[in-house]
Amino acid sequence: MSSPFNTIALIGKHKNPEIAAPLLRLGRYLESRDVEVLVDCLTAANIAENAYPAVTMEEIGVRADLAIVLGGDGTMLNIARKLAPFDVPLVGINQGRLGFLTDLSIDSMVKTLGAMLDGQYVMERRMLLYVEVMRDNTCVFGALALNDVAVNRGVGGNMIEFEVRINGEYVYSLRSDGLIVATPTGSTAYALSAGGPILHPSLDLIALVPVSPHTLSNRPIVVEPDAIVEILMHRTAVARVHSDSHSHFDLREHDRVVVQRSPHEATLLHSADHSYYRMLREKLGWSGFPRNPV
Repeated sequence: MSSPFNTIALIGKHKNPEIAAPLLRLGRYLESRDVEVLVDCLTAANIAENAYPAVTMEEIGVRADLAIVLGGDGTMLNIARKLAPFDVPLVGINQGRLGFLTDLSIDSMVKTLGAMLDGQYVMERRMLLYVEVMRDNTCVFGALALNDVAVNRGVGGNMIEFEVRINGEYVYSLRSDGLIVATPTGSTAYALSAGGPILHPSLDLIALVPVSPHTLSNRPIVVEPDAIVEILMHRTAVARVHSDSHSHFDLREHDRVVVQRSPHEATLLHSADHSYYRMLREKLGWSGFPRNPV
């Protein structure tokens, strides 16, 4: 059976020597399927026996039909942001416990990927956010986020104060430890620990989740996907804006943090029997009715 994936890139967790053996095993299998194999250059630098072309992330974006990421959810977040502008589908293989984004295991990866190459997979499109910081009418920071954009007080700092506007309309002022602007993908990450709702990844919505608000009436809200969220900083102390807890930028008073939907999306491929609800049960420890005591 012909496969739509003729060129596949392999990307491993940065500076993790443990990915060498499974990555090479996967490469040999893909070669047996007459697939051209590429390896991310940063990954290749940590694999002594690599025999595949080492290419940049930009070259992967141009040449690859599929990218397979070996690592954890953090690695997948990083790669998804980089490859989203190229619309390269992603498959995640987790070295340890299965993740929300990296849901294939190393033990069964060859069998599962074989079925996926034969067309037995499901595809998900995940929305991304774009954040920029405006200072004196000049953009001084910009980044993509698959999970969330968070404005937080710095370590040792006091509560920060800011106002929130949506589509230019004043919504509320907030004194808190911060605010999380999350996608459905990010609803099971930082936003969940702050009391936000779980949103199914098939939805196109944006959640605003306050972090330890001073007033208990400040609750999470969910808004339309095309909403433009503005956070106007009034009292910053040592506040920062974070993109997926990765890219960050120090904020000043009067800075304006603007968050909106990115025109780019991330494409994730899962095995044909993938179940989001089963994954939630496993990751969050949901169970059935408690047993009656004996």
